Amino acid sequence: MGIQYTLEIIGTFAFAISGALTVKDREYGDWFAACFTAFLSSIGGGTLRDVLLGSYPLAWIKDINLIYAIMAGIGATFLSYRYLIRLKRTLFLFDTCGIALFTIVGTEKALGMGVRPEIAALMGVFTAVMGGVIRDVMTNEMPIIYRKEVYATACFAGAVLYLVLDYAGAGRNFSFLAAAILIIAIRVAAVRYRWAVPGFFR
Repeated sequence: MGIQYTLEIIGTFAFAISGALTVKDREYGDWFAACFTAFLSSIGGGTLRDVLLGSYPLAWIKDINLIYAIMAGIGATFLSYRYLIRLKRTLFLFDTCGIALFTIVGTEKALGMGVRPEIAALMGVFTAVMGGVIRDVMTNEMPIIYRKEVYATACFAGAVLYLVLDYAGAGRNFSFLAAAILIIAIRVAAVRYRWAVPGFFR
């Protein structure tokens, strides 16, 4: 089992937890709502990526371990949510880990299908952010990419770093970890220092 696959499973698990936690204390926060939101958060971006790239069967249909990772995330949330919700920025931490891992997974998969590096970077961003966008829409929240937070920009920076390292001949595992760490570092620093993307209209 390669590091890419391992991190994809971990990212799926992390997004499932962030999705399930989103419905906490809402009027529709029952088992079905938590499970449905967890699934959308985990597979939404990857499904869109695969459809755009024409990659069939879809990743989560082809690999049952992704479904097991989602189920594990749902179960972990159910068993320990009282502890999880006490942790500072729990949803932020799981979401950040998820987008970091999914960005590189999506970029690498697109490269493997022979698309240009520029398109591969966009597919990485789509993989990372679209699950969260769908989650936010389904839970009646403003999608985070429409806020001034540094979010998709961090994913794009990580995807570009991965492409540069890959072009330079750096090892696959090193490139994967370095790019994921960059995304996490940018997101954490952005929240810590209140960085924001400049407004389009002035």
